[in-house]
Amino acid sequence: MNQKRGMLIIFSGPSGVGKGTVRDLFVNDEALNLAFSISMTTREKRPQEQDGVDYYFVNREAFEKAIENDELLEYAEFVGNYYGTPMAEVDRLRDLGKNVLLEIEVQGALQVIDKVPDALSIFLVPPSMDELRRRILGRRTEAEDVVNERLSKAEKEMALMNQYRYVICNDDPQFAADMVSLIIKRNIEATL
Repeated sequence: MNQKRGMLIIFSGPSGVGKGTVRDLFVNDEALNLAFSISMTTREKRPQEQDGVDYYFVNREAFEKAIENDELLEYAEFVGNYYGTPMAEVDRLRDLGKNVLLEIEVQGALQVIDKVPDALSIFLVPPSMDELRRRILGRRTEAEDVVNERLSKAEKEMALMNQYRYVICNDDPQFAADMVSLIIKRNIEATL
């Protein structure tokens, strides 16, 4: 009997909304059969991050070669850095029957929704723009002009939430994670 191909799950929202926090609360639920797709980026590694775990950290030349060779499911450039999803790894995991979770920015998510219309798309929103600003400032990793650029971009991204199948407010990370988990489980059941 052939292995059933896994789902492609898009999990996105504006920068600073808490995607990583929420993801960490549901990603280990064995019933979801998830594999986390690791993105590639040209940005500098933050102190707590690990290459090949958080991202594949590459130089600009290597990333542009991947674009040229059509090796990315999606990619975007933001604040002078590229971010993208290597296609071969996503296909390999889905062919193993894993449900592949893409935690990606909105620009990339819309590319994937266009390329893979049956992908399960979930958009995480903040309770308010004031709360989003507080969260981004709380990171203490970026200059104020970068914070303002992220907030401006967030407003534009929030206007695109209707492109997603599901929208969840991250007022309470555990509740948001429970909702994401429920949505994934219901979609798994629907494909059996």
